[in-house]
Amino acid sequence: MGLSTHVLDTMHGTPAAGMRVTLYAVEGGGLRQLKQCVLNQDGRNPDGLLLDHDSFKRGTYRLVFDVAGYYQARGVALPEPNFLGLVNLDFGVATPEQHYHVPLLVSPWSYSTYRGS
Repeated sequence: MGLSTHVLDTMHGTPAAGMRVTLYAVEGGGLRQLKQCVLNQDGRNPDGLLLDHDSFKRGTYRLVFDVAGYYQARGVALPEPNFLGLVNLDFGVATPEQHYHVPLLVSPWSYSTYRGS
C-alpha cells in the first residue's frame, strides 16, 4: 500500500521518462515538500512508491508535474508563455490503508488524471 504515480506522454505515445515530479503535503494552507524525483524509462518513480504505507497519512497532498520542462528537454517547440508549465494536482486521502495510484496523461496542451489501482 502507499502512493504511486505514472505519467504517459500522449503527444509521443510514450512514458514521460525524465519528467520531474514533486510531492507535497498540504498543511494549514501551506505546503511541506515530501519527495522529489525524476521519472524512469517507464514514466514511474524509480524508487517504486512516492510514499510507503508507514509514511502515508490521511490528508491532502499535491503532486507537481514539470510538464514544460519535460517537453523542452524533448526538443518540443513550445509557445512563450507555455500553455502548461507546472501541473499542480491536489488530491485527498481518506483511507491511507488503501493504495492510491495517481496517473497523469499529458501533452503540452492538455492533461487528464484519475485514481488508478
